[in-house]
Amino acid sequence: MIFITQARSLTATPLAVSTARRRASSEALAFYSEYRTYVYVDGFNLFYRALKGTPWKWLDLPALFAKVLRPHHDILSVKYFTARVSGTPADKSKPQRQDVYLRALRRFRPEVEVYFGHFLRHRVRAPLVRPTGNQRTAEVIRTEEKGSDVNLAVHLVNDGWLDVYDCAVVVSNDSDIAEAMHLVRLYRAKRIGLLTPGSGKPSRQLMPHADFTRHIRSTALQRSQLPDPIPGTSIRKPLRW
Repeated sequence: MIFITQARSLTATPLAVSTARRRASSEALAFYSEYRTYVYVDGFNLFYRALKGTPWKWLDLPALFAKVLRPHHDILSVKYFTARVSGTPADKSKPQRQDVYLRALRRFRPEVEVYFGHFLRHRVRAPLVRPTGNQRTAEVIRTEEKGSDVNLAVHLVNDGWLDVYDCAVVVSNDSDIAEAMHLVRLYRAKRIGLLTPGSGKPSRQLMPHADFTRHIRSTALQRSQLPDPIPGTSIRKPLRW
Protein backbone atom coordinates (compact mmCIF):
# COMPACT_ATOMS: atom_id res chain seq x y z
CA MET A 1 0.00 0.00 0.00
CA ILE A 2 1.37 3.40 -0.95
CA PHE A 3 0.66 6.42 1.21
CA ILE A 4 0.92 9.85 -0.32
CA THR A 5 1.35 12.78 2.06
CA GLN A 6 1.49 16.47 1.30
CA ALA A 7 4.72 18.15 2.39
CA ARG A 8 4.38 21.25 4.51
CA SER A 9 6.05 24.43 3.33
CA LEU A 10 9.14 25.30 5.30
CA THR A 11 8.85 28.96 4.39
CA ALA A 12 8.00 30.98 7.49
CA THR A 13 5.44 33.74 7.24
CA PRO A 14 6.45 37.29 8.20
CA LEU A 15 4.22 37.04 11.26
CA ALA A 16 5.89 33.80 12.39
CA VAL A 17 9.34 35.29 11.83
CA SER A 18 8.35 38.42 13.73
CA THR A 19 6.94 36.43 16.66
CA ALA A 20 10.07 34.29 16.89
CA ARG A 21 12.36 37.31 16.69
CA ARG A 22 10.39 39.24 19.30
CA ARG A 23 10.48 36.24 21.66
CA ALA A 24 14.23 35.83 21.16
CA SER A 25 14.74 39.57 21.54
CA SER A 26 12.75 39.64 24.79
CA GLU A 27 14.69 36.68 26.17
CA ALA A 28 18.01 38.30 25.25
CA LEU A 29 17.04 41.62 26.80
CA ALA A 30 16.08 39.87 30.00
CA PHE A 31 19.80 39.53 30.73
CA TYR A 32 20.31 43.30 30.48
CA SER A 33 19.10 46.04 32.78
CA GLU A 34 18.66 48.66 30.08
CA TYR A 35 17.22 49.16 26.60
CA ARG A 36 19.33 50.93 23.99
CA THR A 37 16.80 53.65 23.21
CA TYR A 38 16.57 56.11 20.32
CA VAL A 39 13.97 58.90 20.42
CA TYR A 40 12.47 60.33 17.21
CA VAL A 41 10.84 63.74 17.63
CA ASP A 42 8.39 65.34 15.20
CA GLY A 43 9.32 68.90 16.12
CA PHE A 44 6.27 70.69 14.74
CA ASN A 45 3.86 68.15 16.16
CA LEU A 46 5.47 68.64 19.57
CA PHE A 47 5.40 72.42 19.23
CA TYR A 48 1.80 72.86 18.11
CA ARG A 49 0.32 70.21 20.41
CA ALA A 50 2.27 70.93 23.59
CA LEU A 51 4.50 74.03 23.47
CA LYS A 52 2.73 76.81 21.56
CA GLY A 53 1.39 79.47 23.91
CA THR A 54 3.43 78.18 26.87
CA PRO A 55 6.65 79.51 28.46
CA TRP A 56 8.29 76.06 28.15
CA LYS A 57 9.77 76.32 24.63
CA TRP A 58 13.38 76.44 25.95
CA LEU A 59 13.08 72.68 26.14
CA ASP A 60 15.82 70.25 27.15
CA LEU A 61 14.73 67.25 25.07
CA PRO A 62 16.91 64.51 26.65
CA ALA A 63 15.95 65.71 30.15
CA LEU A 64 12.27 65.56 29.18
CA PHE A 65 12.47 62.01 27.87
CA ALA A 66 14.48 60.85 30.89
CA LYS A 67 11.54 62.03 33.03
CA VAL A 68 8.77 60.59 30.86
CA LEU A 69 10.39 57.20 30.17
CA ARG A 70 11.20 54.56 32.76
CA PRO A 71 14.74 54.20 34.15
CA HIS A 72 15.61 51.09 32.10
CA HIS A 73 15.76 53.23 28.94
CA ASP A 74 19.35 54.18 28.13
CA ILE A 75 18.76 57.13 25.78
CA LEU A 76 21.62 56.99 23.30
CA SER A 77 20.29 59.47 20.73
CA VAL A 78 17.52 62.01 20.22
CA LYS A 79 16.72 62.77 16.58
CA TYR A 80 14.81 66.03 16.15
CA PHE A 81 12.98 66.60 12.86
CA THR A 82 11.96 70.16 12.01
CA ALA A 83 12.18 72.82 9.28
CA ARG A 84 13.52 76.35 9.14
CA VAL A 85 10.71 78.79 9.88
CA SER A 86 10.21 82.12 8.13
CA GLY A 87 9.29 85.45 9.63
CA THR A 88 5.83 86.91 9.19
CA PRO A 89 4.68 90.55 9.14
CA ALA A 90 3.34 90.02 12.66
CA ASP A 91 6.46 88.23 13.94
CA LYS A 92 9.65 88.82 11.99
CA SER A 93 11.96 87.37 14.65
CA LYS A 94 10.73 83.75 14.42
CA PRO A 95 13.83 82.55 12.50
CA GLN A 96 16.20 84.16 14.98
CA ARG A 97 14.47 82.57 17.99
CA GLN A 98 14.50 79.16 16.33
CA ASP A 99 18.18 79.51 15.47
CA VAL A 100 19.08 80.45 19.05
CA TYR A 101 17.20 77.43 20.39
CA LEU A 102 18.83 74.99 17.98
CA ARG A 103 22.31 76.38 18.77
CA ALA A 104 21.60 76.01 22.49
CA LEU A 105 20.37 72.46 22.04
CA ARG A 106 23.39 71.41 19.99
CA ARG A 107 25.85 73.03 22.40
CA PHE A 108 24.33 71.70 25.63
CA ARG A 109 23.07 68.35 24.33
CA PRO A 110 25.48 66.84 21.73
CA GLU A 111 23.42 63.63 21.65
CA VAL A 112 20.65 65.56 19.86
CA GLU A 113 20.78 65.37 16.06
CA VAL A 114 18.72 67.87 14.04
CA TYR A 115 17.30 67.06 10.60
CA PHE A 116 15.53 69.60 8.39
CA GLY A 117 12.56 69.39 6.09
CA HIS A 118 11.25 72.51 4.35
CA PHE A 119 8.25 74.82 4.05
CA LEU A 120 6.11 75.41 0.99
CA ARG A 121 4.10 78.63 0.73
CA HIS A 122 1.49 79.15 -1.96
CA ARG A 123 -1.68 81.11 -2.57
CA VAL A 124 -5.00 79.28 -2.51
CA ARG A 125 -8.65 80.25 -2.43
CA ALA A 126 -10.47 79.21 0.71
CA PRO A 127 -14.15 79.45 1.70
CA LEU A 128 -15.12 82.19 4.14
CA VAL A 129 -16.61 81.25 7.50
CA ARG A 130 -19.12 84.10 7.09
CA PRO A 131 -19.75 84.86 3.41
CA THR A 132 -20.82 88.42 2.67
CA GLY A 133 -23.00 89.07 -0.36
CA ASN A 134 -21.47 87.38 -3.39
CA GLN A 135 -18.08 86.90 -1.77
CA ARG A 136 -17.85 83.32 -0.55
CA THR A 137 -14.10 82.76 -0.86
CA ALA A 138 -10.89 84.69 -0.27
CA GLU A 139 -7.30 84.31 -1.40
CA VAL A 140 -5.00 83.22 1.42
CA ILE A 141 -1.38 82.12 1.82
CA ARG A 142 -1.11 78.52 2.92
CA THR A 143 2.10 77.32 4.57
CA GLU A 144 2.85 73.60 4.66
CA GLU A 145 5.76 71.86 6.33
CA LYS A 146 7.17 69.07 4.16
CA GLY A 147 9.67 66.33 4.78
CA SER A 148 9.84 65.95 8.57
CA ASP A 149 7.46 63.00 8.79
CA VAL A 150 9.16 61.26 5.87
CA ASN A 151 12.62 61.88 7.33
CA LEU A 152 11.50 60.55 10.71
CA ALA A 153 10.02 57.40 9.18
CA VAL A 154 13.14 56.72 7.09
CA HIS A 155 15.47 57.10 10.09
CA LEU A 156 13.22 54.93 12.26
CA VAL A 157 13.31 52.08 9.74
CA ASN A 158 16.97 52.46 8.77
CA ASP A 159 18.19 52.57 12.38
CA GLY A 160 16.10 49.48 13.13
CA TRP A 161 17.72 47.60 10.23
CA LEU A 162 21.16 48.73 11.45
CA ASP A 163 20.28 47.38 14.91
CA VAL A 164 21.38 50.52 16.76
CA TYR A 165 18.46 50.39 19.22
CA ASP A 166 16.39 47.90 21.20
CA CYS A 167 13.57 50.40 21.64
CA ALA A 168 12.52 53.30 19.45
CA VAL A 169 10.35 56.04 20.96
CA VAL A 170 8.27 58.15 18.58
CA VAL A 171 7.18 61.61 19.71
CA SER A 172 4.30 62.50 17.43
CA ASN A 173 0.61 62.06 16.78
CA ASP A 174 0.99 62.00 12.99
CA SER A 175 -0.62 58.89 11.50
CA ASP A 176 1.72 59.01 8.48
CA ILE A 177 4.40 57.32 10.63
CA ALA A 178 2.25 54.23 11.29
CA GLU A 179 3.65 52.03 8.51
CA ALA A 180 7.27 52.66 9.55
CA MET A 181 6.41 51.64 13.13
CA HIS A 182 4.63 48.55 11.82
CA LEU A 183 7.59 47.42 9.69
CA VAL A 184 10.15 47.85 12.46
CA ARG A 185 8.10 45.73 14.86
CA LEU A 186 7.20 43.10 12.27
CA TYR A 187 10.57 42.45 10.66
CA ARG A 188 13.12 43.61 13.24
CA ALA A 189 11.32 42.67 16.48
CA LYS A 190 12.02 46.07 18.05
CA ARG A 191 10.03 47.62 20.84
CA ILE A 192 8.21 50.83 19.92
CA GLY A 193 7.10 53.50 22.35
CA LEU A 194 4.70 56.33 21.54
CA LEU A 195 4.85 59.66 23.39
CA THR A 196 1.84 61.83 22.67
CA PRO A 197 2.38 65.60 22.99
CA GLY A 198 -0.36 67.46 24.82
CA SER A 199 -3.47 66.17 26.53
CA GLY A 200 -5.28 64.80 23.47
CA LYS A 201 -5.78 61.14 22.72
CA PRO A 202 -3.03 59.20 20.91
CA SER A 203 -3.59 58.57 17.21
CA ARG A 204 -5.75 55.49 16.61
CA GLN A 205 -3.55 54.70 13.61
CA LEU A 206 -0.34 54.73 15.69
CA MET A 207 -1.49 52.95 18.85
CA PRO A 208 -1.73 49.41 17.35
CA HIS A 209 1.98 49.60 16.46
CA ALA A 210 3.22 50.73 19.90
CA ASP A 211 4.28 48.49 22.78
CA PHE A 212 3.59 51.30 25.24
CA THR A 213 2.23 54.86 25.22
CA ARG A 214 2.80 57.89 27.43
CA HIS A 215 1.55 61.48 27.47
CA ILE A 216 3.91 64.44 27.67
CA ARG A 217 2.39 66.56 30.43
CA SER A 218 2.94 70.26 31.04
CA THR A 219 4.57 69.52 34.41
CA ALA A 220 7.27 67.46 32.66
CA LEU A 221 7.86 70.31 30.18
CA GLN A 222 8.16 72.83 33.01
CA ARG A 223 10.77 70.69 34.80
CA SER A 224 12.82 70.06 31.62
CA GLN A 225 14.14 73.47 30.64
CA LEU A 226 17.62 74.27 29.34
CA PRO A 227 19.84 76.42 31.58
CA ASP A 228 19.79 80.13 30.84
CA PRO A 229 22.39 81.01 29.76
CA ILE A 230 23.90 77.85 28.31
CA PRO A 231 27.05 77.18 30.42
CA GLY A 232 30.27 78.34 28.80
CA THR A 233 28.47 80.38 26.14
CA SER A 234 26.61 83.64 25.65
CA ILE A 235 23.52 81.79 24.37
CA ARG A 236 20.43 82.91 26.26
CA LYS A 237 16.73 82.17 26.04
CA PRO A 238 15.03 84.70 23.74
CA LEU A 239 13.11 87.34 25.68
CA ARG A 240 9.83 86.66 23.86
CA TRP A 241 10.00 82.99 24.86
